[in-house]
Amino acid sequence: MQTGIYVRVSTEEQAREGFSIRAQQEKLATYAKVMEWNTYKIYTDEGISGKNIVDRPAINDMIRDIKSQTIENVLVFKVDRLTRSTKDLTELLEIFQENDCSFNSLMESIDTKSASGRMFLKIIGIFAEFERENISERVRLGFEKKAREGYSQCTNLASYGYTRENGNNIQEIHKKEAKIVREIFDMYVNQNKSFNGIAGELNIRKIPTKTGSLWYARTIKKTLSNPNYIGKVRYAVDDEERYFEADGKHEGIISEKLYQAAQTKMANNFKKSHTKHPRDENYFCGVLECALCGRKLTTNNHIRKRVDGSKYFIPRYICQDMVAKVCKAKSMSHKKVEEAFLKYIANIQDLDVADEVEIKNEAPKSKNDILIKEYTEMLRKIEKREKDVIRLYVDEKLAHEDYTKMIKMIKNDKNSYSKQLAELENIEEPENVKLTKNHVILSIKENWELLTKKERLHLLRNNVERIVILSQPQEDKMEGKVKIEKMDFFRD
Repeated sequence: MQTGIYVRVSTEEQAREGFSIRAQQEKLATYAKVMEWNTYKIYTDEGISGKNIVDRPAINDMIRDIKSQTIENVLVFKVDRLTRSTKDLTELLEIFQENDCSFNSLMESIDTKSASGRMFLKIIGIFAEFERENISERVRLGFEKKAREGYSQCTNLASYGYTRENGNNIQEIHKKEAKIVREIFDMYVNQNKSFNGIAGELNIRKIPTKTGSLWYARTIKKTLSNPNYIGKVRYAVDDEERYFEADGKHEGIISEKLYQAAQTKMANNFKKSHTKHPRDENYFCGVLECALCGRKLTTNNHIRKRVDGSKYFIPRYICQDMVAKVCKAKSMSHKKVEEAFLKYIANIQDLDVADEVEIKNEAPKSKNDILIKEYTEMLRKIEKREKDVIRLYVDEKLAHEDYTKMIKMIKNDKNSYSKQLAELENIEEPENVKLTKNHVILSIKENWELLTKKERLHLLRNNVERIVILSQPQEDKMEGKVKIEKMDFFRD
């Protein structure tokens, strides 16, 4: 028989039992020779758990060869090498039966051609699944016990300010990093600096994080919230029900008084923010892109008081990386952005006049149509953000904890917008004519002054993909000279 030999061992099993891949391969190859079976291929999943099939490339290759009837027999060392899931075992048995493929285990004598043999195989599978769940529970309880006794987990990476050698259960202070930790707490509590301000100062001084990346407001907040720095260890950070803190065996970096002062200040300064559309006055928001670093510009609005005490609003924009002192671009007023925008539009020549249409005679866009375009664009941006987060995680520039939280938030946003979009698309609306690039430019040239702020916002968001802009530094001036480098429109 053309036989596929399948071998698997997890990292834990190999360390605990010396249950090596090589030993399995040699014994199974010898057994196949004794049985006069031809070994077609040895399928190997090394360092992989048997809890599911999806994450194992070798077993999926074997299933494809079974379905193409390339192999007629499967040989394993033990049933639990194949899978520790009863559900997966049942599905594999069906695949074996449907494709007339035999199954043999070296350690258990099983004939899957008979009903009693298949039943015995399932019973073994149930015990294998029970063993896997039992091991998982013991491992979790072991980690929890270790934390309660004050030993550091450091399952991913030691906190900034600490280091831990392999085999050592107690963190040790990293003197150079610990000095920065003390500075962070001092800047926040005593010098009254913001998260962004602290991150910016560290980035200017070219002090990297533990992973070698830049500091951001979120990493500063995580540092200030970490009880590790007062000699505590924490367990199950992402699970509110199981989370606890215990006195650690390691030495603290800051005093408990300073740590509690930081927690009190953060609690008092906390404000819940809601995702919302930009103000009508910021109608360039969402399309501006920094010419220096490629990041999106965000609003940086100012509130000013008049002599009589009344307040007025000044719309402004700023590069997101400038906040963290990574980008050297200047902030810019809305007024200067608009002047640069109209100048750029005015200088566009050679428009195809034949394409010109009477825009004012077109059917007005319905509210649903506008929302559909807005939600579609939001989904596009959310998907781009998701790819950026995944790339940062793959490049090890994002901690697993941050990655999990960010992906969860992104998926929630995506599901919300997708649901609303599906509801809107089920409502029949009169078809509207989509503006071409030339129509947009002509409309701006002729009608910009007549449009309301809200209409300008919708015109830009629905037709302009990005405006690459730069605020060039000028001597003795707080604000730079604003210039548009490039403007991209959505495809016609």
